[in-house]
Amino acid sequence: MIEVSGLTRRFRERTAVQDLTFSIGRGAVVGLLGPNGAGKTTTLRLLTGFLPPSAGTVRVAGFDVFEQPMEARRRIGYLPEIPPLYDGMTVREQLRFAADLKGLPRARVREEVERVAGLTSVDGVLDRLTANLSKGFRQRVGIAQALVGDPDVLILDEPTVGLDPIQIREVRDLIRSLGGRHTVLLSSHLLPEVAMTCSQVIVLNEGRLVGFDTLDGLVARHLPGRRVTVHDIAFLEEIFGKLVTPA
Repeated sequence: MIEVSGLTRRFRERTAVQDLTFSIGRGAVVGLLGPNGAGKTTTLRLLTGFLPPSAGTVRVAGFDVFEQPMEARRRIGYLPEIPPLYDGMTVREQLRFAADLKGLPRARVREEVERVAGLTSVDGVLDRLTANLSKGFRQRVGIAQALVGDPDVLILDEPTVGLDPIQIREVRDLIRSLGGRHTVLLSSHLLPEVAMTCSQVIVLNEGRLVGFDTLDGLVARHLPGRRVTVHDIAFLEEIFGKLVTPA
């Protein structure tokens, strides 16, 4: 569903992303993990076509993001780290606006707004201004906006950042529920966060891919002989440290 080959992005003398190659299958929920400055946000912007690459290719649902941008973007729902909400709009207006931008037929818009609002549990605040929502609800509206049009792929940049523990749990549950119907790629700098949400983990450091596997696979490779659960935070951080610390 997402195929990345040799993806590189340079900013003058700095290389933010270097020679990334990986493939994500249909319906997977995958975490993009790395310390701050690892290149996660740049990678997501490249995958969505927001930034052009210096080299390499990205294909989404078989369409080249840079050669066939409109076809690829129709199949992507994107939530940046700060949800792109207009404070003067109600939630309903915000979702209708997203539907208009995505070219949904007018006859489908009302039904689609109700569908994504129900999926993300914002149906009770549809007529409230987005400016008056809590951060947790703003994140939910951002995810609802990404879901408009039922895209094959959802790309979420730090979807739980700044949320309280209850809101984090609710958003985690929502993201897990979207797997299967959608391919989900989300970024985080917290390994336990990714481990509790995702079936696979891509680890970046200094713009390079340093690991891509299931959590069990990472444990077997880097902590052989140990049995680790997602609640063993120290062990998880030990894996993370082994991956991002140069040998």
